[in-house]
Amino acid sequence: MRGLRVLLLGAGGQLGQELSNSFAGTGELIALDRHTANLTSEEQLRSAIHAANPDVILNAAAYTAVDRAESEPEVAYAVNAHAPRVMAEEAARRNALLVHYSTDYVFDGAKDGPWSEEDAPDPLNTYGASKLAGEKAIHEAGGKYLIFRTSWVYAPHGRNFLLTMLRLGQERDRLSIVDDQIGAPTTAAALAQATRTIVDDILASRFGAADQWAGLYHMSCAGHTSWHGFAEDIFTRAEELDLLERVRPQVLPIPSSEYPTPAKRPTNSILSNQKLHQVFGVQLPDWQSALQAALLSLRDKNRVAAG
Repeated sequence: MRGLRVLLLGAGGQLGQELSNSFAGTGELIALDRHTANLTSEEQLRSAIHAANPDVILNAAAYTAVDRAESEPEVAYAVNAHAPRVMAEEAARRNALLVHYSTDYVFDGAKDGPWSEEDAPDPLNTYGASKLAGEKAIHEAGGKYLIFRTSWVYAPHGRNFLLTMLRLGQERDRLSIVDDQIGAPTTAAALAQATRTIVDDILASRFGAADQWAGLYHMSCAGHTSWHGFAEDIFTRAEELDLLERVRPQVLPIPSSEYPTPAKRPTNSILSNQKLHQVFGVQLPDWQSALQAALLSLRDKNRVAAG
């Protein structure tokens, strides 16, 4: 009897790297990045899945350039909608488990409280619309699948808000950051660890048949803040950990109207994680604790690089 085979797509991204770490030692891990798996070609993607013959597919691949998607909708839909459809069809054909990640940007942000899985999506931009199309395609394909909607994902590697703030903080004395968009900053590491826990429990049949757990879940760190509040906390903690090479910059709050972008963003991106906890017993850490862990990881990485 062969061992468990896990296919990871998008292995080179910030979530993909963390999933690689979390799923290391779980049977055979086949990790493919954008150079080894062309998600814009249905034929090549089906061929890659066929060659891997996986029991679990982890899809960490996504087109995440929110503003550029407004001028590249075809590419956004190819990666965020059509590729997940192919993965879902192939997973269903093999009775494999598909784990896919979506976004808070499927909502318009107009709700006062946290968004639940039952709330009607209404994306404001092409990125959100393409991710919503991917969700629907997976649902229509059926089979054993998990869709985890998350928000404001970052890591101590890759391209993200955390590293952008630390870089700009070395270059400027003052930063103007939007304060009227709220959500939960969520680390890729927290997502990967929670995913590993849930997948392990599913494979151990702790939640019963697929019709008892397959579906859509919100998965984000606890609590919420604004982009301005996130930036302030980044610099406060980075200063305490001696990660800043100069005096921390002044962080000024501004409304979204003063920072126009090609893609409109939702004002409220807070996700309710109640269903995730009820079904799987899983809760991610609060966003401040997750940020502290990410900065400690970054400090350790810097020390290793410095010798």
